[in-house]
Amino acid sequence: MTKVCTTALVILMAGPAQSDDRRSGFEFMGPTTQSMQTDDMANPGMLAVLAGERLWNEPAGLSEQSCQTCHGDPEGEMRGVAARYPAFDEVAGTAVDISGRVNLCRTRHQRADPLPHENADLLALVTLIGLQSRGLPIQPDPDPRLTEWRARGEAYYETRVGQLNLSCAQCHDENAGGHLGGAPIPEAHPTGYPIYRLEWQAMGSLQRRLRGCFTGVRSEPWPYGSDGYIALEAYLMQRAAGMTMETPAVRP
Repeated sequence: MTKVCTTALVILMAGPAQSDDRRSGFEFMGPTTQSMQTDDMANPGMLAVLAGERLWNEPAGLSEQSCQTCHGDPEGEMRGVAARYPAFDEVAGTAVDISGRVNLCRTRHQRADPLPHENADLLALVTLIGLQSRGLPIQPDPDPRLTEWRARGEAYYETRVGQLNLSCAQCHDENAGGHLGGAPIPEAHPTGYPIYRLEWQAMGSLQRRLRGCFTGVRSEPWPYGSDGYIALEAYLMQRAAGMTMETPAVRP
């Protein structure tokens, strides 16, 4: 199994460290759910990590190459990677999230079909990669080509949508810490994705969570993989810059 450094475990057992008044979703959870996240033997997201380790070493596609073939062990090569995505891909000419990067590697180097969004294998690989940044600060990619994406994401975040005519900001900025239908309203910092959500009884990506927010305000969600989700993630990661990565997080 992937080794977790002692320093990271100390940080996580105390909860995500912050240098300001921003709060991770971890801090809005009850002690039982917090314990589930901080104990690797109880965290159900670690099952995805185990599956990701198997897939990392498994040849795929016509090239019969594995992730290990190009990148070596994830503990070294993938450290800090998830903390700086989305990033701009030179060949594709667009911004991509970690799932997009994994699929670009599959199609370009392994000559394999891309994995569908929310596919268990894709989530497992992304969770394995995300774990390598656990305990590290979010450090968004400084590439200036991402500036436009973040601006677009901020505009989406501030725009009212749906039959309820609500924006992300109205819930997660103006009413963070309150309750909606008995559930706490967090500050919407993407510190732990992919997450294991108890409501889902499964792992899920940030795009799945965003789609849930769209349907919650009675708005038609975008299709998986839409540029809008990448733009929102780019903005949210910038908004959470400096906060601690906690993948795989557990949420109610």
